Parts: sequence; structure tokens; C-alpha cells
Amino acid sequence: MRKWDIMKIEHIAMYVKNLESAKHFFEKYMGAVSNNMYHNQKTGFQSYFLTFDSGARLELMYKPEMEDDEKSIQRTGYIHIAFSVGSKESVDLLTEQLKKDGYEVLSGPRTTGDGYYESCIVAIEGNQIEITV
Repeated sequence: MRKWDIMKIEHIAMYVKNLESAKHFFEKYMGAVSNNMYHNQKTGFQSYFLTFDSGARLELMYKPEMEDDEKSIQRTGYIHIAFSVGSKESVDLLTEQLKKDGYEVLSGPRTTGDGYYESCIVAIEGNQIEITV
């Protein structure tokens, strides 16, 4: 028997090499609003919490001397973050803007076999972003 009333993902966290660049990407393209940077002077750890219109939050984190292995698109573990933009037209427009701005479009915009209208791009330091209705 569960002992909680509501289960939701509170936030997702992502380590990045360039904290400011990652924050700027999500603010510019996904409409995120950032808090002030947290910086632990002892460890060098830095982070921002980004909040989106829906209330979802993403924590961007940096720590000196992190490992940064090559990121294959076909790998185990978390593979992408999906953002719903509300319409096919918005998927098309944002995908085109990202492409113009030099981001690699992996697929789409297209309707997938399971009925999603989406595109996938490679953005933040080799990580995949899905844009969907």
C-alpha cells in the first residue's frame, strides 16, 4: 500500500561543461526562467534551477573535473528530454529555428509510428532534445 497521495517528477538534473551556455539555450528556445546561480565555494559546484511554464523544472549543474564520455544516440540510460510546444506548426517553427542556428536535426518534424508529431535535435553538449506537440 502506498503512503503518498501524489507522485510527480519534481525536477530532472543534468551535468554540463558550460553552465551559462546551457542555461541560455533553455531560456532562448524553451522559455525557461532561471533562478540565481548557487555556488559552493568549497567544492566548486554550481547550479541553476530552470522553471518552465508548465511548472516542470530542470537543474543544470557544473562541477570541476567531471568525466565527459562520448554520448552515443543509441545508448542505455536517459536519452532525451521532450518539450511539448502545443502544435505541429510550433514544432515546425522551433525545429527550423534551431536548424538555422546550427543545431543538428536528427529526425523530423514527422509523425512517428506511435502517433507523435515530433522532431529530435542534438543540443546541449551532445544531448538529445525532442520537440513535440
